[in-house]
Amino acid sequence: MIIKVCGMREPENIRQVDELGKVDWMGFIFYPPSSRHVSEVPDYLPKHSKRVGVFVNATHEEIQRRQEAFGFDIIQLHGNESPDFCKELHHHLKAGTQLIKMIAITSPEDLEKTHPYEGIVDYFLFETKCSGYGGSGQQFDWNILQHYTGKTPFLITGGIGPEDAERIKTVNCQLSTVNFIGIDLNSRFETVPALKNPTLLHDFLEIVK
Repeated sequence: MIIKVCGMREPENIRQVDELGKVDWMGFIFYPPSSRHVSEVPDYLPKHSKRVGVFVNATHEEIQRRQEAFGFDIIQLHGNESPDFCKELHHHLKAGTQLIKMIAITSPEDLEKTHPYEGIVDYFLFETKCSGYGGSGQQFDWNILQHYTGKTPFLITGGIGPEDAERIKTVNCQLSTVNFIGIDLNSRFETVPALKNPTLLHDFLEIVK
């Protein structure tokens, strides 16, 4: 199972989480209204975890510029980016860069939004639908995902906390036949926005992984 920890910013905290050796992807948010917005390159960037840049309706040029500065392996699109935008973005990024498209979920019908992106993005991230572009910190009904019939693998996010470790293991078994590959962790593992608690992460990942 892929473990992504998002909303990172502080150099020493990035180092602590990276050195856990259990976090596969680490996300950096480039959206000024977010309390986890990254405005400059930290003094430490992950060496063990893949680097993910998270953007909301940014231009191709901005995403490319940030990739060059941060060395992103993966780009996550969290806004209203169209399939054509995603297709064109590939021409602006390093060869081999993967794309994640966030899809907001409240019902099985929302899964139909994935269809135009099939074959264009590498992963979907299913998030709880909310107003605005930030995460809600709330979980949606994961049973909805049993209706997913797409070929693109997906991760889930939204309100996953330390107490959900055993449930995640169960969900991993239940959704293993529908391309579920990972989880995205954020606010429920923080002491303040953009500062993760390494002990909480370590204990959670000991159970999940």
